[in-house]
Amino acid sequence: MKNIKRKSLYFAALAFLFACSNTEPEIAYVNMRLVYFQNDSKPVERYSFFVIANDDDGVENLADLYLYHDLEGLEWRLSEKDWVIVEQDGHTWIGTRSIAMTGDESLPRGQYRAVLVNKGGEQAARAFTFDPPPQPRFVFPTCSVKDEKYAVVSKYPTNSFIGYNEQGNFVQTVKLSQLNGDVSDLKLQSAVKSIALWAEDSSYSTSALLDALPINQ
Repeated sequence: MKNIKRKSLYFAALAFLFACSNTEPEIAYVNMRLVYFQNDSKPVERYSFFVIANDDDGVENLADLYLYHDLEGLEWRLSEKDWVIVEQDGHTWIGTRSIAMTGDESLPRGQYRAVLVNKGGEQAARAFTFDPPPQPRFVFPTCSVKDEKYAVVSKYPTNSFIGYNEQGNFVQTVKLSQLNGDVSDLKLQSAVKSIALWAEDSSYSTSALLDALPINQ
């Protein structure tokens, strides 16, 4: 009887070991964008930083994501409590839209390094270069909503509205075919209670995001 119990424990331990993979995670792709945010005095810079993260035991086995700028000696750490998970086209992206410098200084350009660590301590690294223009190519856009009409002033090539519900959660994105018009023409979902202008210059991985404005519908 004791031998049977020992064999059962042995095989259970083996099953546990094989179930927990010791393979390294993988950073399949890195996406970084420069986003200008609205501020009282001037637009401030943020980096949107996301990676396609692969791990044999799933995204729940990932522990930390680091972004390094080695030349400047800078490090940003994201734990699983900090990052945003985005599922798109069969891929899992994790990251943040809030990489910033202390005091809202300009973020450094050049060589970066992403490091992904899983809960077993294995890690993967990927170096990449991000070098957007040092100054905005376009004047920061403006947007107003009044009497159920919207008016946008923007030189950015692509402009969209991001719709949010009452809790401030994302609902939908609507690409603008014209910069002025009726809010009703946007065909927003009924859950949308506020909209924010998202202006994009995809050729230079640069965008501008304005504060959300309330709408009546």
